[in-house]
Amino acid sequence: MADPLVVTTVADGIGRLRLNRADKRNAITTELGAAIAEAMVAFDEDDSVIVIVIEGTDGSFCAGADMAEANAENLKGNRRFDPSARAAQRVAATTKPIIAAVDGPAYGAGALIACSCDIRIASDRARFRFPGSEYGLVVGAAALPKIVGGPVAKELIFTGRAVGAEEAARIGLVNRAVPLAEFSAAVDEVARAIAAASPLALRWGKQTIDASINGGDARGLEQQADQLLRGGPDHIARFSKATQRIVGGGS
Repeated sequence: MADPLVVTTVADGIGRLRLNRADKRNAITTELGAAIAEAMVAFDEDDSVIVIVIEGTDGSFCAGADMAEANAENLKGNRRFDPSARAAQRVAATTKPIIAAVDGPAYGAGALIACSCDIRIASDRARFRFPGSEYGLVVGAAALPKIVGGPVAKELIFTGRAVGAEEAARIGLVNRAVPLAEFSAAVDEVARAIAAASPLALRWGKQTIDASINGGDARGLEQQADQLLRGGPDHIARFSKATQRIVGGGS
């Protein structure tokens, strides 16, 4: 029996999705792309999942699209073939916070999936590359400028050069770059902190921040969130607990 293409677990509010095509450095095939999308749907529908972590296997986050499959489809004239983009779009559509835990290469489709997450944490052996222009394609040009800014995004996409973990942290491509020995603990620390927060506040916060980045009505969304959440059971319980902890009482 073949190993599953993705391995998912849920514990303590954290849903983990591990890409499990290690022999091909987690290169995205049609089947793996579909498995990623299905896992994200399942996490979205599971109320016990507060935050999602996407990770790779054996020192490879994701080496990109499976070039053998992609080339075969190209030669058939299948111009709509792009399971990597569809997987990344489904990741980006998820309303819950997502952490990309990047250890090893995140090239092409792998970099795109990482950029579709809300937070990126890298080990010191992480590498990012957007090689689309080398292959006659555009990969990451919509997502990357929102993360690193236009001029840096243009350089990375025009040249297709690899970016190491230290530089990725310096330019804002990742939130943190840590030594490999500290990598799992760093990912868990952030995931646990998010899992302890209010799911409703997280969802509204993500929606509002995304609107701010994409030119939407972020101010209106924040006001709407405040009106809906303030005074609700979740807000009252959490604020009362914090009040008792900080000042020793509350009404």
